[in-house]
Amino acid sequence: MIEKKDLKKISDYIWEIPQDCRTDSFDRIGIKMRVPGRIFANEKILEDVLKDQSLEQVINVATLPGIQKYSIAMPDIHEGYGFPVGGVAAMDTETGVISPGGIGFDINCGVRVLKSGKTYDEIRDKIPDLATAIYKEVPSGVGRGGRLNLVNKELNEVLEKGVERMVKAGYTTEEDMKNCESDGWLPEANSELVSKHAKDRGRDQLGTIGGGNHFIEIQRVDKVFAPKAAARLGLYENQICIMIHCGSRGLGHQVATDYIQIMLNVFPKYGIKLVDNQLACAPFSSPEGKDYFAAMAAAANFAWANRQMITWEVRQAWAKIFGSLTSENLKLIYDVTHNIAKIEEYNGKKVIVHRKGATRAFSNQPVLIPGSMGTASYILLGAEKSLEESFGSSCHGSGRTMSRTKAKKIVRGPKLKEELEAKGISVRTGSISGLAEEAPVAYKDVEEVVDVVHKVGIARKVVRLCPVGVIKG
Repeated sequence: MIEKKDLKKISDYIWEIPQDCRTDSFDRIGIKMRVPGRIFANEKILEDVLKDQSLEQVINVATLPGIQKYSIAMPDIHEGYGFPVGGVAAMDTETGVISPGGIGFDINCGVRVLKSGKTYDEIRDKIPDLATAIYKEVPSGVGRGGRLNLVNKELNEVLEKGVERMVKAGYTTEEDMKNCESDGWLPEANSELVSKHAKDRGRDQLGTIGGGNHFIEIQRVDKVFAPKAAARLGLYENQICIMIHCGSRGLGHQVATDYIQIMLNVFPKYGIKLVDNQLACAPFSSPEGKDYFAAMAAAANFAWANRQMITWEVRQAWAKIFGSLTSENLKLIYDVTHNIAKIEEYNGKKVIVHRKGATRAFSNQPVLIPGSMGTASYILLGAEKSLEESFGSSCHGSGRTMSRTKAKKIVRGPKLKEELEAKGISVRTGSISGLAEEAPVAYKDVEEVVDVVHKVGIARKVVRLCPVGVIKG
């Protein structure tokens, strides 16, 4: 395993894995790093990161054809499938590859935040009722279907158009669409490249959050760090907001599964040597690379439509509790994706940027960082330095420090629920024992993670949000 002594300290928050770093596998297959690795972390986070295989995965990603500048690790990094979660890699569009492992199984897992016109003090007594109403409106749990069951024509329209299709269906307005990253859809999508199996898994899942770390949280603005920036976003202290975190459900998972198998079958014919088959890939310019990108884009569009449908359901719940939904309540601040590949240009060169557990952080774009259950979340604004340091990317959350299996062994779900309720957090869930998987002890300290990206200058803190209601599968 890589050790701290193997790293070069660039600053208090930036560490480098030298390009000449090697593993035993390199000599076995005749391969080497093409670029250095870069890790954004403070000393404490780095100690946690060194406990798993995630930095070895950073090294492995650095061997992929066409990778540019660095194989990058955000402070929420932890071990993943092939690529680490919290990893960023930009590949030349002409000479580089695209790898499903660099996007992940939950394509376009992402976060959106809605702002209300009410303060915590105004609705404190109604929060338990609101949490219950949201839990009833939004289906949750593994495999759980929603209120829609799309026929092929309708599903293909969602895959091709994302949020735009939801506007036409009457579930939102163009204002929401304009406040989504990429307007809530990728034009490269091709529904014909999504398998029947993937479509069947997704056709009844719009408007559902699934399980795992996905959630809806009722939050209050706990602290304002940048008053002018907060005011531009319409945010103020003690304001009630709602955060939605979910992705493309079974459809996206199946797209990833389908194309990983395709990549495993074809990468040898392109002369690609892999230190780990979980990095299975194909040239971005190849037929297989283009097909995966188009299918991934379709799954991303599905995820945006899913979060939009959930937004409609949350607004329905809000109206049931408060009698109406005025123009002052539940406006979308922004929606970001953190499992995706996108074509972007840096210094005149087009690259395909893989972001796996990483959020886009372009200058003045909202960056939404959820914490672990029961801890704070953050809204930041991307900064210019992200374009120099991280291909316009930031962290996406706090990042796990232990597996779900281990968390369930050391945390009791009923006790955790009691502790959250004692803190004034209303909890609604379909699985009390499942809460243990997402206990705060299983994650890094979100305060430290966010502080790293703030200190590096990738993104700047605007407000901190604390949960007062949690809805999980």
